[in-house]
Amino acid sequence: MGSLFTKIINREIPGHIVAEDEQFIAFLDIMPLVSGHTLVVPKKEIDYIFDHDDDTLQRMMVFAKKVAGAIKKTIACKRVGIAVIGLEVPHTHMHLVPLNTMDDINFTRPKLKPSSEELAATAKRIQEGFSK
Repeated sequence: MGSLFTKIINREIPGHIVAEDEQFIAFLDIMPLVSGHTLVVPKKEIDYIFDHDDDTLQRMMVFAKKVAGAIKKTIACKRVGIAVIGLEVPHTHMHLVPLNTMDDINFTRPKLKPSSEELAATAKRIQEGFSK
């Protein structure tokens, strides 16, 4: 039985995917801190980020950089922050969070609860930014 993220990767459950390649996938957090909050996930299910080999970590950061660029182009923000916490789901993931203030990446704040339609529209905007 795979993690929640593996189920999204395998299309067993829906996810609002914004970018994907052979090794990584990026999709919207369904309970985001701010609109555009995206998760970057390796397709290989490993719990702890530092258990990945160096090559995978490097490629994951380059993939995340491309996704962050698409977020920055399409979501009104000063920059895109990154956080790796990894306690919620036992599958490595990076949070890419559009930032206008330091509080935008405060994980103790109440999360937003956007509708599926709102998530789909945000995902489409980021996808279009990724493909340009």
